Amino acid sequence: MTVELLYFDGCPGYEELLPRLRALIASEGIGAELELRRIETSAQAERERFLGSPTVRVDGVDVDPGAACRTDFGFECRLYTSEAGISRTPPEPWIRAALRRARAAAS
Repeated sequence: MTVELLYFDGCPGYEELLPRLRALIASEGIGAELELRRIETSAQAERERFLGSPTVRVDGVDVDPGAACRTDFGFECRLYTSEAGISRTPPEPWIRAALRRARAAAS
């Protein structure tokens, strides 16, 4: 299983999320690789279908349940809206659910 954290320098959500993401992966007991992927240009953001920084993907799938329907790719800081409100990082339950789905799919 691969977990990707896509980001660009200067967006505070990435720095806030990184230690939490590592802890979540460890707490799920998953032998996942955490791959940090820096996005450097708007063109790269379009190619990578980057919805903003930070973006977390598990086995290539965004942890945001609504991400598959979006096309607003770009070089910007990302905001996440959930029942808990608006945040600069994806909610922990979304990340846990994505990790568990990927683990189940691999079984």
